Amino acid sequence: MAQEAEEVRPIIEFRDADISNGDVTIIESLDLSVSEGEFIYLTGKVGSGKTSIIRTVIGENPVTGGTARVGQFDLTQLKKKQIPYLRREIGVVFQDFQLLMDRTVEDNLRFVLEATDWKDRERIRQRILDVLEAVGMTRKAYKMPHQLSGGEQQRIAIARALLNDPKLILADEPTGNLDGETADGIMRLLLEINRNRGAAIVMVTHNRNIIREYPARVFVCEDNKCHEQTTDEAE
Repeated sequence: MAQEAEEVRPIIEFRDADISNGDVTIIESLDLSVSEGEFIYLTGKVGSGKTSIIRTVIGENPVTGGTARVGQFDLTQLKKKQIPYLRREIGVVFQDFQLLMDRTVEDNLRFVLEATDWKDRERIRQRILDVLEAVGMTRKAYKMPHQLSGGEQQRIAIARALLNDPKLILADEPTGNLDGETADGIMRLLLEINRNRGAAIVMVTHNRNIIREYPARVFVCEDNKCHEQTTDEAE
């Protein structure tokens, strides 16, 4: 029974948590729980703390009050040497892709695997093929990033996030630099990954059209707080 209780624990759990950046408290008294396999949005104006929450989840910003946990890691007690192990369990997708421009798509992905202690060349090759297939980019393995469109680069960035089969993906404005049709394709891809792979996804966005088109739980950041949006607020 104890093992079953462990399995249903949220993958992210903040309780009355304060998030700081330097000496400044960015978010006060955060209550946020994300279950395995769930999809949620973080939204709010620029500077409202959305990205600060993402940075806290990956161990960049400290939790200075309350409790906070990601997977098995207690963020209030997180040691610097634990941060790489925390991040291996999380896939991150950025607005500006953050691909290495001096190497091919395949070499971008190989670099991440080798940096996370993958050794076997055949396993590395197969894993790269698997994630490229998952995002519909198998034919682009030998392209350089500058030879790809913005949407294709974002698909590679999503493939990179999948490499270590994370239970949690953080997507920070993943459609922010894309046109409407391309953004729609990226959203459908993220939802497919959420549904088929069971990865929880926390997506930062200010795009209300996306939230209306693909509804999920929404947390609104404003005035140093972040709260779950009610049905009345959505309307």
